[in-house]
Amino acid sequence: MDNITHTLVGLMMSRCGLDRGEKGTAVMLMLAANAPDIDAYPFFTNTLDYLEIHRGYTHGLAFAPLVALLPLAIVAGVTKKRPSFLGWLSCILAVLSHLVLDWTNVYGIRMLLPFSDRWLRLDITNVVDPVIWVILLLALAIPSLLGLVSSTIGARKTSGVKMAWAWIALLALIGYEGLRWNSHEKALQGLNALLYMDQPAEAVYAFPDTFGTMKWRGVVEGDKFVYEMPVDFSGNFSMRGAKLDYKIGHAPTVDAAKETRTFQVFESFNQVPFWRINPQVDVTQVDLLDLRFGSITRKSGFAASALVEPDGRVRDVAFGFGR
Repeated sequence: MDNITHTLVGLMMSRCGLDRGEKGTAVMLMLAANAPDIDAYPFFTNTLDYLEIHRGYTHGLAFAPLVALLPLAIVAGVTKKRPSFLGWLSCILAVLSHLVLDWTNVYGIRMLLPFSDRWLRLDITNVVDPVIWVILLLALAIPSLLGLVSSTIGARKTSGVKMAWAWIALLALIGYEGLRWNSHEKALQGLNALLYMDQPAEAVYAFPDTFGTMKWRGVVEGDKFVYEMPVDFSGNFSMRGAKLDYKIGHAPTVDAAKETRTFQVFESFNQVPFWRINPQVDVTQVDLLDLRFGSITRKSGFAASALVEPDGRVRDVAFGFGR
Protein backbone atom coordinates (compact mmCIF):
# COMPACT_ATOMS: atom_id res chain seq x y z
CA MET A 1 0.00 0.00 0.00
CA ASP A 2 0.97 3.65 -0.23
CA ASN A 3 2.76 5.31 2.66
CA ILE A 4 -0.12 7.64 3.50
CA THR A 5 -2.23 4.57 4.27
CA HIS A 6 0.55 2.95 6.31
CA THR A 7 1.11 6.14 8.30
CA LEU A 8 -2.58 6.60 9.12
CA VAL A 9 -2.93 2.95 10.13
CA GLY A 10 0.05 3.37 12.46
CA LEU A 11 -1.61 6.42 14.00
CA MET A 12 -4.91 4.57 14.45
CA MET A 13 -3.08 1.68 16.13
CA SER A 14 -1.48 4.17 18.49
CA ARG A 15 -4.83 5.71 19.36
CA CYS A 16 -6.35 2.27 19.95
CA GLY A 17 -4.26 2.03 23.09
CA LEU A 18 -0.80 0.96 21.95
CA ASP A 19 0.68 4.36 22.81
CA ARG A 20 -0.09 3.84 26.53
CA GLY A 21 0.09 7.63 26.90
CA GLU A 22 3.87 7.66 26.52
CA LYS A 23 5.70 10.49 24.79
CA GLY A 24 6.68 9.82 21.19
CA THR A 25 4.83 6.51 20.89
CA ALA A 26 2.42 7.74 18.21
CA VAL A 27 5.33 8.89 16.05
CA MET A 28 7.14 5.63 16.74
CA LEU A 29 4.20 3.53 15.54
CA MET A 30 3.75 5.66 12.42
CA LEU A 31 7.43 5.14 11.65
CA ALA A 32 7.12 1.42 12.37
CA ALA A 33 4.13 1.15 10.03
CA ASN A 34 6.39 2.49 7.26
CA ALA A 35 9.67 0.88 8.33
CA PRO A 36 9.64 -2.08 5.89
CA ASP A 37 9.80 0.42 3.02
CA ILE A 38 13.38 1.31 3.87
CA ASP A 39 14.18 -1.05 0.99
CA ALA A 40 12.66 1.46 -1.48
CA TYR A 41 15.76 3.70 -1.44
CA PRO A 42 16.89 2.85 -5.05
CA PHE A 43 13.60 4.12 -6.55
CA PHE A 44 14.99 7.52 -7.58
CA THR A 45 18.38 6.25 -8.76
CA ASN A 46 17.93 2.82 -10.34
CA THR A 47 14.51 1.37 -11.07
CA LEU A 48 15.89 -2.11 -11.73
CA ASP A 49 17.63 -2.24 -8.35
CA TYR A 50 14.37 -1.02 -6.82
CA LEU A 51 12.46 -3.82 -8.53
CA GLU A 52 14.93 -6.42 -7.25
CA ILE A 53 15.09 -5.17 -3.67
CA HIS A 54 11.70 -3.68 -2.82
CA ARG A 55 9.28 -5.78 -0.79
CA GLY A 56 12.04 -8.24 -0.10
CA TYR A 57 13.83 -9.02 3.15
CA THR A 58 12.53 -6.04 5.11
CA HIS A 59 9.03 -7.25 4.24
CA GLY A 60 9.65 -10.79 5.47
CA LEU A 61 7.76 -12.06 8.49
CA ALA A 62 10.96 -13.49 9.94
CA PHE A 63 12.59 -10.04 9.90
CA ALA A 64 9.69 -8.09 11.42
CA PRO A 65 11.22 -8.07 14.96
CA LEU A 66 14.49 -6.69 13.55
CA VAL A 67 12.78 -4.04 11.39
CA ALA A 68 10.78 -2.97 14.46
CA LEU A 69 14.01 -2.05 16.25
CA LEU A 70 14.65 0.85 13.85
CA PRO A 71 11.71 3.12 14.83
CA LEU A 72 12.22 2.10 18.46
CA ALA A 73 15.83 3.28 18.31
CA ILE A 74 14.99 6.51 16.46
CA VAL A 75 12.37 7.61 18.98
CA ALA A 76 14.54 6.57 21.91
CA GLY A 77 17.40 8.65 20.50
CA VAL A 78 15.20 11.73 20.03
CA THR A 79 13.30 11.53 23.34
CA LYS A 80 16.33 10.32 25.36
CA LYS A 81 14.00 7.75 26.87
CA ARG A 82 14.98 4.15 27.40
CA PRO A 83 13.08 1.87 24.99
CA SER A 84 10.71 -0.65 26.54
CA PHE A 85 9.85 -4.22 25.69
CA LEU A 86 6.18 -3.26 25.28
CA GLY A 87 7.21 -0.49 22.92
CA TRP A 88 9.12 -3.01 20.82
CA LEU A 89 6.10 -5.33 20.70
CA SER A 90 3.94 -2.39 19.59
CA CYS A 91 6.40 -1.65 16.81
CA ILE A 92 6.29 -5.28 15.68
CA LEU A 93 2.50 -5.07 15.41
CA ALA A 94 2.80 -1.88 13.33
CA VAL A 95 5.37 -3.55 11.05
CA LEU A 96 3.04 -6.53 10.65
CA SER A 97 0.21 -4.16 9.67
CA HIS A 98 2.43 -2.99 6.82
CA LEU A 99 3.02 -6.56 5.63
CA VAL A 100 -0.68 -7.45 5.75
CA LEU A 101 -1.71 -4.34 3.80
CA ASP A 102 0.96 -4.98 1.15
CA TRP A 103 -0.21 -8.58 0.89
CA THR A 104 -3.72 -7.44 -0.08
CA ASN A 105 -2.71 -5.56 -3.23
CA VAL A 106 -1.65 -6.51 -6.73
CA TYR A 107 2.05 -5.68 -6.28
CA GLY A 108 2.46 -8.49 -3.79
CA ILE A 109 5.08 -9.20 -1.16
CA ARG A 110 7.86 -11.73 -0.59
CA MET A 111 6.69 -12.39 2.93
CA LEU A 112 8.37 -15.79 3.32
CA LEU A 113 11.96 -14.67 2.83
CA PRO A 114 14.56 -16.01 3.53
CA PHE A 115 12.89 -19.41 3.22
CA SER A 116 11.10 -18.69 -0.07
CA ASP A 117 11.25 -15.81 -2.55
CA ARG A 118 7.73 -16.51 -3.80
CA TRP A 119 5.57 -13.43 -4.37
CA LEU A 120 2.33 -13.56 -2.34
CA ARG A 121 -0.63 -11.34 -3.19
CA LEU A 122 -4.40 -11.29 -2.76
CA ASP A 123 -5.18 -8.90 -5.66
CA ILE A 124 -8.06 -7.29 -3.76
CA THR A 125 -6.79 -3.68 -3.64
CA ASN A 126 -4.66 -1.35 -5.69
CA VAL A 127 -1.50 0.10 -4.17
CA VAL A 128 -3.53 3.28 -3.64
CA ASP A 129 -7.17 2.83 -2.61
CA PRO A 130 -9.21 6.05 -2.17
CA VAL A 131 -11.87 4.30 -0.06
CA ILE A 132 -9.25 3.32 2.52
CA TRP A 133 -8.03 6.92 2.55
CA VAL A 134 -11.57 8.15 3.23
CA ILE A 135 -12.06 5.69 6.11
CA LEU A 136 -8.81 6.68 7.81
CA LEU A 137 -9.07 10.42 7.15
CA LEU A 138 -12.60 10.53 8.58
CA ALA A 139 -11.33 8.84 11.74
CA LEU A 140 -8.62 11.50 11.89
CA ALA A 141 -10.85 14.50 11.15
CA ILE A 142 -13.99 13.76 13.17
CA PRO A 143 -12.33 13.68 16.63
CA SER A 144 -10.50 16.91 15.74
CA LEU A 145 -13.78 18.59 14.80
CA LEU A 146 -15.48 17.29 17.93
CA GLY A 147 -12.55 18.54 20.00
CA LEU A 148 -12.86 21.96 18.41
CA VAL A 149 -16.56 22.08 19.26
CA SER A 150 -15.85 20.93 22.84
CA SER A 151 -13.22 23.60 23.35
CA THR A 152 -15.61 26.23 21.99
CA ILE A 153 -18.33 25.39 24.48
CA GLY A 154 -15.86 24.81 27.30
CA ALA A 155 -16.39 21.07 27.64
CA ARG A 156 -13.61 18.84 28.94
CA LYS A 157 -11.49 17.14 26.27
CA THR A 158 -11.24 13.38 26.31
CA SER A 159 -8.99 10.91 24.53
CA GLY A 160 -11.82 8.39 24.48
CA VAL A 161 -13.28 9.92 21.32
CA LYS A 162 -10.00 9.45 19.43
CA MET A 163 -9.74 5.88 20.66
CA ALA A 164 -13.33 5.08 19.65
CA TRP A 165 -12.89 6.47 16.16
CA ALA A 166 -9.56 4.68 15.76
CA TRP A 167 -11.25 1.38 16.54
CA ILE A 168 -14.08 2.25 14.13
CA ALA A 169 -11.56 3.01 11.39
CA LEU A 170 -9.58 -0.21 11.83
CA LEU A 171 -12.73 -2.34 12.00
CA ALA A 172 -14.15 -0.54 8.94
CA LEU A 173 -10.87 -1.19 7.12
CA ILE A 174 -11.04 -4.89 7.95
CA GLY A 175 -14.69 -5.01 6.85
CA TYR A 176 -13.89 -3.23 3.59
CA GLU A 177 -11.03 -5.62 2.81
CA GLY A 178 -13.31 -8.56 3.61
CA LEU A 179 -15.99 -7.22 1.27
CA ARG A 180 -13.43 -6.83 -1.51
CA TRP A 181 -12.07 -10.34 -0.89
CA ASN A 182 -15.59 -11.80 -1.19
CA SER A 183 -16.26 -9.90 -4.42
CA HIS A 184 -12.86 -10.96 -5.78
CA GLU A 185 -13.61 -14.62 -5.08
CA LYS A 186 -16.93 -14.32 -6.93
CA ALA A 187 -15.12 -12.79 -9.90
CA LEU A 188 -12.62 -15.67 -10.02
CA GLN A 189 -15.40 -18.25 -9.75
CA GLY A 190 -17.31 -16.60 -12.58
CA LEU A 191 -14.26 -16.49 -14.83
CA ASN A 192 -13.45 -20.13 -14.09
CA ALA A 193 -16.98 -21.30 -14.90
CA LEU A 194 -16.70 -20.87 -18.68
CA LEU A 195 -14.87 -22.51 -21.54
CA TYR A 196 -12.75 -20.28 -23.74
CA MET A 197 -12.25 -21.39 -27.34
CA ASP A 198 -13.71 -24.74 -26.22
CA GLN A 199 -11.14 -25.25 -23.49
CA PRO A 200 -10.95 -24.41 -19.77
CA ALA A 201 -8.80 -21.49 -18.73
CA GLU A 202 -5.21 -22.20 -17.77
CA ALA A 203 -5.24 -19.28 -15.34
CA VAL A 204 -7.72 -16.58 -14.34
CA TYR A 205 -7.12 -13.30 -12.55
CA ALA A 206 -9.29 -10.49 -11.24
CA PHE A 207 -7.45 -7.22 -10.74
CA PRO A 208 -9.06 -4.25 -8.99
CA ASP A 209 -10.44 -1.46 -11.10
CA THR A 210 -9.38 2.10 -10.35
CA PHE A 211 -10.85 4.55 -7.82
CA GLY A 212 -11.64 1.93 -5.19
CA THR A 213 -14.71 0.55 -6.93
CA MET A 214 -15.84 -3.05 -6.61
CA LYS A 215 -15.39 -3.70 -10.32
CA TRP A 216 -12.62 -5.96 -11.55
CA ARG A 217 -10.51 -6.36 -14.66
CA GLY A 218 -10.74 -10.03 -15.49
CA VAL A 219 -7.83 -11.69 -17.29
CA VAL A 220 -8.12 -15.23 -18.67
CA GLU A 221 -5.10 -17.10 -20.02
CA GLY A 222 -5.36 -20.02 -22.40
CA ASP A 223 -2.70 -22.00 -24.21
CA LYS A 224 -2.34 -19.46 -27.03
CA PHE A 225 -4.60 -16.55 -26.10
CA VAL A 226 -5.47 -13.98 -23.47
CA TYR A 227 -8.93 -12.56 -22.84
CA GLU A 228 -9.59 -9.40 -20.86
CA MET A 229 -13.03 -8.26 -19.71
CA PRO A 230 -14.72 -6.13 -17.02
CA VAL A 231 -16.31 -8.06 -14.14
CA ASP A 232 -18.86 -6.49 -11.80
CA PHE A 233 -19.22 -6.67 -8.01
CA SER A 234 -21.24 -9.89 -8.07
CA GLY A 235 -18.76 -11.67 -10.36
CA ASN A 236 -20.87 -11.36 -13.52
CA PHE A 237 -19.38 -10.45 -16.88
CA SER A 238 -20.19 -10.69 -20.58
CA MET A 239 -17.92 -12.07 -23.30
CA ARG A 240 -19.36 -9.40 -25.58
CA GLY A 241 -17.25 -6.90 -23.66
CA ALA A 242 -14.13 -9.07 -23.78
CA LYS A 243 -10.97 -8.20 -25.67
CA LEU A 244 -8.80 -10.91 -27.20
CA ASP A 245 -5.13 -11.09 -28.06
CA TYR A 246 -2.83 -13.99 -28.89
CA LYS A 247 0.38 -15.09 -27.25
CA ILE A 248 3.48 -15.15 -29.39
CA GLY A 249 5.36 -18.38 -29.95
CA HIS A 250 9.09 -18.84 -29.85
CA ALA A 251 10.93 -15.88 -31.37
CA PRO A 252 14.70 -15.20 -31.62
CA THR A 253 14.06 -11.52 -30.87
CA VAL A 254 12.47 -12.47 -27.55
CA ASP A 255 15.43 -14.72 -26.75
CA ALA A 256 17.78 -11.80 -27.44
CA ALA A 257 15.79 -9.50 -25.14
CA LYS A 258 15.82 -12.13 -22.40
CA GLU A 259 19.63 -12.04 -22.36
CA THR A 260 19.63 -8.48 -21.03
CA ARG A 261 19.64 -7.74 -17.30
CA THR A 262 16.61 -5.47 -17.71
CA PHE A 263 14.41 -8.29 -18.95
CA GLN A 264 15.86 -10.82 -16.51
CA VAL A 265 15.05 -8.61 -13.53
CA PHE A 266 11.60 -7.76 -14.85
CA GLU A 267 10.81 -11.41 -15.61
CA SER A 268 11.61 -12.40 -12.02
CA PHE A 269 9.17 -9.75 -10.80
CA ASN A 270 6.49 -10.22 -13.47
CA GLN A 271 3.57 -12.37 -12.30
CA VAL A 272 1.35 -12.21 -15.40
CA PRO A 273 3.70 -11.74 -18.38
CA PHE A 274 2.49 -10.81 -21.85
CA TRP A 275 4.93 -10.46 -24.75
CA ARG A 276 4.53 -8.31 -27.83
CA ILE A 277 6.61 -8.12 -31.02
CA ASN A 278 6.40 -5.13 -33.33
CA PRO A 279 8.54 -5.49 -36.50
CA GLN A 280 9.74 -2.18 -37.90
CA VAL A 281 11.85 -1.16 -40.90
CA ASP A 282 15.29 -2.15 -39.64
CA VAL A 283 14.59 -3.31 -36.10
CA THR A 284 12.06 -5.29 -34.06
CA GLN A 285 10.56 -3.86 -30.89
CA VAL A 286 10.02 -6.41 -28.13
CA ASP A 287 7.77 -5.47 -25.20
CA LEU A 288 7.13 -7.40 -22.01
CA LEU A 289 4.08 -6.28 -20.04
CA ASP A 290 2.85 -7.26 -16.59
CA LEU A 291 -0.92 -7.62 -16.94
CA ARG A 292 -1.41 -6.89 -13.25
CA PHE A 293 -0.74 -3.27 -14.13
CA GLY A 294 -1.06 -3.06 -17.91
CA SER A 295 -3.64 -4.20 -20.41
CA ILE A 296 -3.53 -6.21 -23.63
CA THR A 297 -5.13 -3.18 -25.32
CA ARG A 298 -2.43 -0.66 -24.46
CA LYS A 299 1.15 -0.46 -23.27
CA SER A 300 0.96 0.86 -19.74
CA GLY A 301 1.88 -0.09 -16.23
CA PHE A 302 5.22 -1.78 -15.68
CA ALA A 303 6.87 -2.59 -19.01
CA ALA A 304 10.26 -3.53 -20.44
CA SER A 305 11.12 -2.78 -24.07
CA ALA A 306 13.99 -3.68 -26.36
CA LEU A 307 14.96 -2.84 -29.93
CA VAL A 308 16.50 -5.93 -31.53
CA GLU A 309 18.41 -5.73 -34.80
CA PRO A 310 18.13 -8.44 -37.50
CA ASP A 311 21.43 -10.02 -36.41
CA GLY A 312 20.09 -10.45 -32.84
CA ARG A 313 21.95 -7.57 -31.25
CA VAL A 314 19.96 -5.49 -28.79
CA ARG A 315 20.25 -1.85 -29.81
CA ASP A 316 18.40 -0.37 -26.87
CA VAL A 317 16.61 -1.63 -23.78
CA ALA A 318 14.50 0.19 -21.23
CA PHE A 319 12.23 -0.38 -18.25
CA GLY A 320 9.73 2.05 -16.80
CA PHE A 321 6.73 2.64 -14.57
CA GLY A 322 3.56 4.19 -15.87
CA ARG A 323 2.47 4.86 -19.39
